[in-house]
Amino acid sequence: MPSSVTPESLAADRVAHSAASELLRALASPARVSIVMALNDRPMCVHELVEDLALNQPQVSQHLRVLKKSGVVVGSRRGREVEYSLADDHVAHIVVDSVTHATEHCGKGER
Repeated sequence: MPSSVTPESLAADRVAHSAASELLRALASPARVSIVMALNDRPMCVHELVEDLALNQPQVSQHLRVLKKSGVVVGSRRGREVEYSLADDHVAHIVVDSVTHATEHCGKGER
């Protein structure tokens, strides 16, 4: 993104930079990227994520805990289960754009 598009106040906001860094750190796991991609399609419970992502339940729960703490996902009760969804569309855009970017570069042998 060209610097002319970024508001000067945001470019100099160190608190926002720190928060963004924490968000990116929370997303810095292939499993968490996969969870965000799955939740971008629809809200899901832990057992559905386990099934879709071929991870075990403790792994999915641990990754969801990190994503929830960082504000990426939210949980809401659905009977005895908790259904997880993305907190907002911003994170989905970050992850989808990152995966697209990585895929484009993999095709060029830049891995």
